Amino acid sequence: MKKIFCLLFLAIALSSCGQKSDYGEPKVNPIEIQKTFMNWWTFYYNEILLSSDFKALDENSKPISKEAFLTKLTDGKFIPIELDSTTNNTYYKLFAIESTSDSSIKATIVERAFSELQNYKKEGKPFPPFSFKDLSGNLISNETMKGKVIVIKCWFIHCVACIEEFPQVNALANRYKNRSDVQFISFAEDSPAQLKAFLTKKPLQYTTVPNLKMYMNEVLQINGFPTHFIINKEGKIVKVTSSLKSLEVALAEELK
Repeated sequence: MKKIFCLLFLAIALSSCGQKSDYGEPKVNPIEIQKTFMNWWTFYYNEILLSSDFKALDENSKPISKEAFLTKLTDGKFIPIELDSTTNNTYYKLFAIESTSDSSIKATIVERAFSELQNYKKEGKPFPPFSFKDLSGNLISNETMKGKVIVIKCWFIHCVACIEEFPQVNALANRYKNRSDVQFISFAEDSPAQLKAFLTKKPLQYTTVPNLKMYMNEVLQINGFPTHFIINKEGKIVKVTSSLKSLEVALAEELK
C-alpha cells in the first residue's frame, strides 16, 4: 500500500510539473511594495501601463478580460502587478491590498482604474462625428480625414502635464512626418487668440483646433488631460490613453 501511495504521489507531482504555468512569478513582492505609498507609486508609475494590451489574470491566476480586470481594480480590493513571464506577452495579475497599506494606494488605484476602464470601453467604437476649422481656417472633419490614421491630443493651455509632453509628442509627429496616411491633430479648449500666442512660444507639431471644451467634455467624455486617441483608417478608435509609451506602441502597431 505504501508503495502504491508513493507511486501515486510521484505521478501527481510529475503531472503538476507538466502543467506548470508560464505566467511567471510577480516581478516585485506584493506585500513589500505596499509598505509605503512611495514604494507603490514608483513601481506603478514606471512599470504598470493599464492602457497597454496586456494579458489579465485574476487573483487566482485565472485569465480574464481586460475589462473585467479593470472593473475589479475599481472595487478597491486589489493592486495590479506584472508577472515575470517567459513568453512574449505581458501578464498583469491581481493581488489583494493589505489591510495595513496606505489608504492613498487604494485611492490611486481606484481613480486610475476607473479612468482606464472608461477609455478602454471607447476602443473599437466609431469616433464621434466632428467638423471644425483649425487655427489656419482649414476644415478638419471625419470626411477630410477619411483613409488616414489620426492621432488626436486633447489638452488645454493651463494643463501642466499637457505642456510637459510637448517635446515627446513633437518627436512622435516628426517621426511620421513623411507618412501621408497619418495625421496629427490637437483638440484644445482655448480660444484661437490664446492658442496662437501660446504656440508661438511653445510650438506643437500638430494641426490645432480651438474652442473644443464642450465637444471634449460632452461628446468625447474625456476623463483627464492629456488624453490621446488613435483612430484607424476606417474611423474606429483603436487606442485611448494618457500614456505616451502606450501611444507610441499602439501607433507603431497600427502602422505596420
